[in-house]
Amino acid sequence: MTDFAKLRTMMVDTQVRPSDVTKFPIIESMLTVARENFVPTAQRAAAYVGEHVSLGNGRVALDPRVLAKMLDALNIQGDELVLDIGTGLGYSSAVIARMAQAVIAVEEDEALSQDAISALADAGSDNVVVEVAALTVGAPQHGPYDVVVLQGAVETIPAAILGQVKEGGRICAIFLDGPLGIARIGYKLNGDVTWRLAFNATAPVLPGFEADRAFAL
Repeated sequence: MTDFAKLRTMMVDTQVRPSDVTKFPIIESMLTVARENFVPTAQRAAAYVGEHVSLGNGRVALDPRVLAKMLDALNIQGDELVLDIGTGLGYSSAVIARMAQAVIAVEEDEALSQDAISALADAGSDNVVVEVAALTVGAPQHGPYDVVVLQGAVETIPAAILGQVKEGGRICAIFLDGPLGIARIGYKLNGDVTWRLAFNATAPVLPGFEADRAFAL
């Protein structure tokens, strides 16, 4: 039988900590949340291998190192409300829930969202609300948010999502340019979001966050 607890500790010790992620809330959360319960059953053996795990239809659960570095850069506090866009089967939301006051998790895939609700309930993540909605719409009814996290790459971010970031809040996304990607943190001040480079990363582009392709003859 696979010792997932041992693999979880190994993930943190060999993937997360060496990536210069040392904040206790992140380490504690990743040591506690059972990642194997938030990936497809056929992918459980790959839950801790240190890469994106496919959720089907081009969607992934982000590599733990990438997620940890995003959370490290965002520095989520215990009194903050977080919008988690593209939660998939809920792993990112379960991890964030142990650091934040509450998490609104948005997932547009009906099957993924229902499985996420079940997995989050089993994990005791009772401060997470899963909303079934287009990822590009977010969940404005619960906002604005102290922190917004996008669980995949983007080529562009709709104004509707940027508008849900609270004044003084932060947003993190992986911006893809061809095969390369850069995770950036956006800070909202005076109604505008200013972006700063955080680290290099790549991931599949989330549905609806592709750049418009100009028509050419």
